[in-house]
Amino acid sequence: MDQTPAVPIRDLKAHEGKTVRVEGWLLGRRSGKKLHFLQVRDGTGTVQAVAGIDDVGEEVFARAGAPGQEASLVVTGKVRVDARAPGGVELSLVDLREIGPSADYPLGKQSHGPDFLLSNRHLWLRSRRPAATLRVRDTVIRALRDFLHREGFVCVDAPMFTPNACEGTTTLFEVDYFEEQKAYLTQSGQLYMEAAAMALGKVYCLGPAFRAERSKTRKHLTEFWMLEPEMAFAGLDDVMRLVEALLAAVVQRVLEENRTDLATLERDVAKLEQVVPPFPRITYDEAAALLKDKSGFVYGNDFGAPDEEALAAGHSKPLMIHRWPHEVKAFYMRRDPSNERLALGVDVIAPEGYGEIVGGGERATDLAFLERQIAEHKLPKEAFEWYLDLRRYGSVPHAGFGMGIERTVAWICGLPHVREAIPFPRMLYRIYP
Repeated sequence: MDQTPAVPIRDLKAHEGKTVRVEGWLLGRRSGKKLHFLQVRDGTGTVQAVAGIDDVGEEVFARAGAPGQEASLVVTGKVRVDARAPGGVELSLVDLREIGPSADYPLGKQSHGPDFLLSNRHLWLRSRRPAATLRVRDTVIRALRDFLHREGFVCVDAPMFTPNACEGTTTLFEVDYFEEQKAYLTQSGQLYMEAAAMALGKVYCLGPAFRAERSKTRKHLTEFWMLEPEMAFAGLDDVMRLVEALLAAVVQRVLEENRTDLATLERDVAKLEQVVPPFPRITYDEAAALLKDKSGFVYGNDFGAPDEEALAAGHSKPLMIHRWPHEVKAFYMRRDPSNERLALGVDVIAPEGYGEIVGGGERATDLAFLERQIAEHKLPKEAFEWYLDLRRYGSVPHAGFGMGIERTVAWICGLPHVREAIPFPRMLYRIYP
């Protein structure tokens, strides 16, 4: 059995001068009569392994020249630190063993269109940009969880099957349940987090959500992941303070841990370095006035993508827009006591044209008000009786928000489409692979 230690590529510098094993895949190879230059990746990085026929002999040299692109390999070599090498280190190859062959790999060096790449997403993930994006996504999720843990939040998982709509009945995926019952794939875990907050004070869920929205924009998916914190004894201002601190902490964590990945993505990190509190805040009324001067925006409408881009222009940090006309917000949003036509909600617009990444606010606690809202929105009251119980038994002011993981990752990475921010995107006309 080979006793040579297996070392991840990211840790090779710490083993300078030692002989190690790297277990990975062949990204590419340049070959001459007496030299092979193998680019080997393992998920943590890429290293060049140099095989000279005079150093390794004809048999090993022939083996080093045989594997096809994306063949899986175990490469043994001596670590040599070299500032000129990619990643600052390379391997002087001693031995190579092919584990799984790969012939005629379909993602060659030629350019491919988006449809081809999406149909081959299971292989495209191996490429530099998607892999870098997934590492950033991992950091974002870990940073979110770590921040909320430090702030005293408890993770509570929300169900995927629900008996009712949260955001509106027109974008639900209906599912046949047992004994002729109907269920729906969740649009949001928020209502359940309100229940959990009454038990634990500060809670959050992080999981998939589903919207049957017939949209084909670069900001929409039918299945996406959402972070949803909820706080008892809290209001709109508490939400805005939490969002501000959370986003700043996440961006800082990515800057600390993923500089190499951001470079692979050609992301301008100077823009991310500006994401520090405080964030600019304006009311909906102020935002509508700005848009009316620029584009003739009609007061009372929700903001479309061009509106969000116009409002974010000139801001290097996320923009918070608060106190919205209640007609464009969800039925459960509390009204502003100083102006009943407004809801105590906030949307957070990312800079650089990435649009809304956070939506939240304060929840209504008045039982009679919520009963009227359910009736006006033509929602089935029986499906919401459990939710109304939260107002019948010890209700308190409470507030929270939802953060779209893919939109946040797309903004941080500088991606052109949210489909690149999730491993296997689900869109209006795509459910494969």
